[in-house]
Amino acid sequence: MRAPTNHIENLIADLRLAPVDFESVFKAKNNLTPIKSVELFLEEELRLRQEKQNYLRRRNARLPYEKSLDDFDFGFQRSVTKAQMLRLSDMTWVEQAYNICLLGPPGVGKTHLALSLAIKGLDLGYIVAFETLDNLMKILKTSEISTASKRRLKYLRKAALIIIDEVGFMPLSPAEATLFFTFVSAMSEKTSLIITSNKGFDEWADFLGDATITTAILDRLIHHCEIINMTGDSYRLKHHKSITKKSDR
Repeated sequence: MRAPTNHIENLIADLRLAPVDFESVFKAKNNLTPIKSVELFLEEELRLRQEKQNYLRRRNARLPYEKSLDDFDFGFQRSVTKAQMLRLSDMTWVEQAYNICLLGPPGVGKTHLALSLAIKGLDLGYIVAFETLDNLMKILKTSEISTASKRRLKYLRKAALIIIDEVGFMPLSPAEATLFFTFVSAMSEKTSLIITSNKGFDEWADFLGDATITTAILDRLIHHCEIINMTGDSYRLKHHKSITKKSDR
């Protein structure tokens, strides 16, 4: 009885289909017609393919960690509401290549919210990518000489949603500011961007070093954009844990 099974497995491999656990798929399913058997087999193949695609999308997104809106403390951070984020989490704005800018001081939850939307996008089948601005600069500057950078840039260009984190933490050189403008311009009207920045837009010229380029970047970025200004104390500092502080006895 093993010979027919081996032949089927070989056919599956030749057709580059996913290996199927036939015992699990057909368990307790007796007296199936040939058509129904084929239908069950194809449904399992589709499930396995979608599972693999979901895994690859998550791996290639390169999220630093996964977050959800359920994890976010809206009681502590009151400058954004859960209702507001739930509206954004339907992800319909991605189809229109709208952008989201999360602005505010460190520790107020900008990256958390960005990642929660990234997860929603991945769950809905969108190609999503995450990069800090610093790492994006490294990719753009080395894409002509580095195979890894060239491959990553190609992936970014086909993404439906890109998160650019930590914009404004470090100043950019004139050449880097030009690269950032070129990238944002290339994504404009085609790919949704989520930007997190510790700087208000009126401060962007300080770290970009050029008022003209700053205006050009913001013109493309906020043309179709949801701007969320976040305020308040740092959640991390408020809830920090010490390794030296001992509880009272």
